[in-house]
Order: sequence, then C-alpha cells, then structure tokens
Amino acid sequence: MTIPCPAEEANPGIAEEPAARSAGPAGPADLAGPDTELAAEPAAPPATQLDRRAGIRAGITDSLGVGLGIFPLGLALGILIAQAGLPWWLAPALSIGIFAGSVELLLVSLLAAATPLVTIAVAVFAVNFRHVFYALSFPITKVRKGLPRAYATYAMIDEAYATYVLMPEEKISSARIVTGQLMMQAYWVVGGLIGIAIANALPAPIEGFEFALTSLFIVMTLDAVRSRREIPAVLLAGLSVGVAMLAAPGQSMLVALILYTVLLAVRYALGARRRDADAAGRTGAEGSDA
Repeated sequence: MTIPCPAEEANPGIAEEPAARSAGPAGPADLAGPDTELAAEPAAPPATQLDRRAGIRAGITDSLGVGLGIFPLGLALGILIAQAGLPWWLAPALSIGIFAGSVELLLVSLLAAATPLVTIAVAVFAVNFRHVFYALSFPITKVRKGLPRAYATYAMIDEAYATYVLMPEEKISSARIVTGQLMMQAYWVVGGLIGIAIANALPAPIEGFEFALTSLFIVMTLDAVRSRREIPAVLLAGLSVGVAMLAAPGQSMLVALILYTVLLAVRYALGARRRDADAAGRTGAEGSDA
C-alpha cells in the first residue's frame, strides 16, 4: 500500500506545476501582465456615416445635369431684375424665399408693371398649384423628419421631382435628396447674382430680353401639347384669354385665369359623366349577354 506524502496531500497543485512548466515556452500572452493590453485595430466608421457620405456624393452628381438648365434661368432672372429697375437683392430674396423658377420670372414682370396684389396672388396660385400633387408621389418619407423633411417639402421643384420620383427605392436616401435639392437651389441663387452682375456690366439693356418669360411659357406649353395631345385644353386657354382681353382689358390675366379654371372644371365634370354613362352601358350589355 502506498502512503501519500503529506505535502502532496496538503497542496496537490505543487505536483502538477512541473508538468505545466514543461509544456513549452511561454508565449506573448503568458508574458503580458494583467495591466498590459494588446494594441487594438482602429474602429471602422459606422455604416450610417458611410451611407450619409455616399448619399451626399450621389446628390451632388444628381444635380449636375439639372444644373445645366437651372443656372441659365438664374442668369435670366438676374438680368431681368436689373433691366426692370428693381433692387439687386430681389434676386436672392426670390430665389431663397420662393424658389420656383417660373413664378419668380412671372413675379418680376408683375412687380415691374405694378400689378395689383390680388392678380399676383391668383397668378402665383395658378402657376404653382401643380406642386400640391407632387407630394402624393414624391419619396418624401425617405427624408428624415424635422428640418431635412421640411426643406425637402419646400424645395420640391419640378427638377427635383423629375429626378427622384422614378428613382428605385433602394437608391434613395435622405442625404441624397436633400443634397440634390440644396445644390439645385445653389445653382439658381448663384445664377441670379451673376445675372445681376452681368446686367450692370453691360453698357445698354438687352432689347427684348423681357420676352424671356413669355418664350419660356410658350416652350413649356408646346412640350405639354406634344406629349399629352391636349388640344382642347389649348383651345380653352385661347378662348379664356380672348374673352378676358375683350371683357376686362385692365385685369385680363386675372379674368383669364378664373375663366380657364371654370372651363376646365366644366370639361372634367362632363367627361366624368360621359365615362360613368359608358361604364353603365357596358355593365348593362354584359348583364343582358349573361
């Protein structure tokens, strides 16, 4: 019978220590003390920060092609303001306070002609009323709530709507939309200021430049007619203008807008009634066949 050693029985770890020491040379982790920490790798930027940077770059890229059309119109606005004898600060004030190209050009002509405020209000409402429907399909829910979404709503111009309304949902981000709109407004504001400088540097006003607004609306009308084939709408507009010029020469714009709106409403009501009658006729024909 083997009698255990008292020392081994009291501290059995002593017998195992030599085996542990002979296991092999000590590694770096064994040599490191409890207060020594291994060098950690630098942390990568958060995914949200990378997405924001990518969205900003994409927004700038989105605005470049649109800027080729916005910047010249800003130049025209600045030159038109200077030639109308209006103060230079009106260009940035309109570009920041309103930011709607066609309305700004229209306002310059109306202000220069001392148009009554009621006529100005009705004209602005008629020209910009289409923006009400933009919010129904614009990806505004992709924009962060608070100031970014408020700005995206304010800066929902035609160009921004056309840029982002058909873009795939997975490519849209808050940073991309807001950056694109900020750049579009920057092109417009800078273009207006440069237009003021160009007009002041010219030795004489450009004759016929005030026709820029009229030509702009003519081009927009022709494009709309060619794409939608809305000949009746054009005829109703011409009828409204003719009646307004004969009935109220001093308030022709206001009367024409009101009359045109009424005619469009009547046309829509008649068309809806005709569509309902056709649908009822088809339903009756299907029932008799059954």
